Amino acid sequence: MSAKSIPNLLRGLRTAGLVSWARRTRWALTLVTGLTALALITQGEYSRVDGNPAPAEGLEMAAEPASKAAAGARPEDRRYHAIAEFLSKRYRVSHDVTLDLVGIAHAAGHQIGLDPLLIIAVMAVESRFNPIAESVAGAKGLMQVIPKYHGDKLKGFGGERAVFDPETNILVGAQILKEYLGRTGNLGMALQMYAGALDDEHDAYTTKVMSEKLRLQQVVNRAQSASPARTASARSVVLQPSPLAQ
Repeated sequence: MSAKSIPNLLRGLRTAGLVSWARRTRWALTLVTGLTALALITQGEYSRVDGNPAPAEGLEMAAEPASKAAAGARPEDRRYHAIAEFLSKRYRVSHDVTLDLVGIAHAAGHQIGLDPLLIIAVMAVESRFNPIAESVAGAKGLMQVIPKYHGDKLKGFGGERAVFDPETNILVGAQILKEYLGRTGNLGMALQMYAGALDDEHDAYTTKVMSEKLRLQQVVNRAQSASPARTASARSVVLQPSPLAQ
């Protein structure tokens, strides 16, 4: 799969005019003084913080261990970890690597004005998160960008060689998809154009990407719904009298 070339784009837009009519008819707890241990347990931090002793052994044993998916105190941290954990298992990629890519995709999405989950879904379909993936057509990197057709976008990042830089590749790929979306006014058509498959009346590429995006959204929803319960569990543990304090 690869981003469509500009010459082919013009031809694709003419084709889009013939099919557009048919296709158009288809997202605090306030901590009080004296409960520092609550914050430490909620965040899964059982070591020294800013020189303060770790929580007492009795509390540490009773507290529910926090997974990496909920390690961050901020909602976005929980979101990133949950997505990274899902992707690392599904595509057998290092959790740390996927976590970095998830963060980059969110930054690109906010900058370009695209749903970050859509960008991640495109990466999954295009390269399965292989930053050095390369097709016979010359599409390269995570988002399978073809440098000879998008050299203008790569120029500001150092030229064509930057296409294998994950941050550059994700940002440029997002720019291309955003451009196609602006031209067509239809996400499905923009995705088909990105894949160079605008003539496919079954929209197979769009189906793959949107199915992956739906799975990612379900992961995010589960992480968000689980975090309040996890916080409440930690809270009840802290507020119980500790035998060590008697």
